[in-house]
Amino acid sequence: MIPVSVITGFLGSGKTTILSNLLRRAEFADTAVIINEFGEIGLDHDLIETSDETVVMLQTGCLCCKMQGDLIRTLHDLLHRRNSGTIPSFARIVVETSGLADPAPILQSLILDETAAEHFPLARVLTVIDAISGKTTLESHSEARKQLALADHIVISKTDLAGGTAVDLDKVIRSINPTSQVTRSDKGRLVPDLLFAGDHPESSAVLDRIQSFSSTPAHNATEHRLHHHAHIANDIRTFALQRDTPLDAVCLSLFLEALADHCGADLLRLKGLVQIAENPDQPAVIHGVQHIFHPPIWLDAWPSGDHSTRMVFIARNLSESWVRSLLNAIETEVCEIVQESAGRQ
Repeated sequence: MIPVSVITGFLGSGKTTILSNLLRRAEFADTAVIINEFGEIGLDHDLIETSDETVVMLQTGCLCCKMQGDLIRTLHDLLHRRNSGTIPSFARIVVETSGLADPAPILQSLILDETAAEHFPLARVLTVIDAISGKTTLESHSEARKQLALADHIVISKTDLAGGTAVDLDKVIRSINPTSQVTRSDKGRLVPDLLFAGDHPESSAVLDRIQSFSSTPAHNATEHRLHHHAHIANDIRTFALQRDTPLDAVCLSLFLEALADHCGADLLRLKGLVQIAENPDQPAVIHGVQHIFHPPIWLDAWPSGDHSTRMVFIARNLSESWVRSLLNAIETEVCEIVQESAGRQ
């Protein structure tokens, strides 16, 4: 039997950073990870090229597998490949959901599918919540509340940056999920055993949590109270900006500042790989959640032959054309300032 743990959490909660850190540890070398896209796990620069487009081997020994259709099909495909020797053996599986995903169908599949239940027992449902913006996220997004309600273990991330805001978050967490164990994490660090050690959750208890989230009077009252804050998924859109021309470092800095100032909570997630004009051979990795942007991380080299700038936005009520216009306006203004300064010299 191969235990399966599910790690979930809303956009920007920090689950990818936590999982990335865990997969770099020696004790996780025999782990297979199932994700929606390889890039979501933040290990692009650690990947080794293979001939298979759905499974890649990481330098740490872990396997990364792209979700193929549904979870059960992907699990059986991994098991078949392991048994046939076409991929290295693995002892455990982690499923990372996307930030807007409802984890209930994944949990139901693991529990209710007879073959899956026989070969892939559910080990843990771990939900990551951001200590900085988690309270606002829970008030605004039913997806985040459901992710939290279905957890048997909750991790509060970014506690090193949050200050006293994590105290208020505790109260909100307990109003949604009063029984699960809560752990704090700073800088994406987590005890490795947390994903698999301890007693496995009872299947009946997991199914009860799924059922009770939608049916309890307390939940219905909470949904009614927060209705004027809620935003339906149709308001959330994903788009990408791609460009072949390098971006000046000052333009990138001003662009991120403008997004933080003008978009605020509507910018749910921004991730990107940016070619900087001053240092084109070392791409900058950028991350942003709502009004908070982390300092760029510089890679030693591009992870592939594609050196173009790629920025992916997940936002509410934010258009791609507006973002493009903003970036163009900033570039034009910076160019004019540089030309004026050169003319005065």
